[in-house]
Amino acid sequence: MGSKLGAAVAAVVLVIPLLIGAGVAGIVSSLSGGNGASSLICTPDGTPTGTVPGLTAEQMGNAATIVAIGKQMNVPEPGWVVAIAAAMQESKLRNLHYGDRDSLGLFQQRPSMGWGSPQQITTPTYAATKFFERLTATPNWQAMSVNNAAQTVQGSGFPHAYAQHEDKARAIVAAVSGVRCQPSPAMAGTGDCDNIQAPNAAAMTAINYACGQRGLPYVWGGNGPLNGDSGFDCSGLTKAAYNAANISLPRTAHTQYHAGPRVPDEQLLPGDLVFYGPPSKIRHVGLYIGNGKMVNAPDFGQVVRIDDYRHPGDNYAGATRPER
Repeated sequence: MGSKLGAAVAAVVLVIPLLIGAGVAGIVSSLSGGNGASSLICTPDGTPTGTVPGLTAEQMGNAATIVAIGKQMNVPEPGWVVAIAAAMQESKLRNLHYGDRDSLGLFQQRPSMGWGSPQQITTPTYAATKFFERLTATPNWQAMSVNNAAQTVQGSGFPHAYAQHEDKARAIVAAVSGVRCQPSPAMAGTGDCDNIQAPNAAAMTAINYACGQRGLPYVWGGNGPLNGDSGFDCSGLTKAAYNAANISLPRTAHTQYHAGPRVPDEQLLPGDLVFYGPPSKIRHVGLYIGNGKMVNAPDFGQVVRIDDYRHPGDNYAGATRPER
């Protein structure tokens, strides 16, 4: 579980193109989560060439996020059209904090129906991810009409309502190709335990807990003083940190990594878990706190501390975001 981690920093590229194709016109949008904090900023990549009459910057920004998440998840373009058509019908591409019964967000997903917490559902990146997960789990969805594919995911009381949005959805997908997204500065984190920034309460609690364990010794298999151990190993620390936030993680670094869900490096946020080693044998995990830093229990003879999360030869495997 443990491995010595050096201190040299590798450059972290936060902005990469997520979509390809035509440009957008006038989209510079900060996309908000359920707690009112920005999670992504989407901006035009190159010279804007496309427009969609009648849509605001907020609507186009949300559309950009949906398409960006679809591409990130390797959903083919027809799936982007289905998602945009669904969001147009459900919310007019607005991140609503109200709806029928407990329906919320871009897709009017319902906590009571297992879509997630209100905070999650009103985070556009989360809402889009859940939509695409259910869409791609639908057998033969690509052979369905846009309306029927959207209805299969949404289960609406108006099962034929999505077809009316198909043409505009295709225009929107064309218009928001070429948009790039990155974590907003407010969500990038400080890397400083004395000035913690986090995208939500669970991540804040986990970081605060881990920061409070600095100086405790590395102990193989250690689960911390509350469990009778003098210190932690790497995965014992991350598990205890998220236990403090009422989120249960598997015990080892390897099983935590494979529990997912994965987070691309350009969307890394404070509270995410960062892993090292080949996927077949993950050997180390740390808790990312922003600004290229993590809290971790490095190795024998060392203590819980803040380290750079990247350095040459670190065998970095990737990051996950515990379900909140």
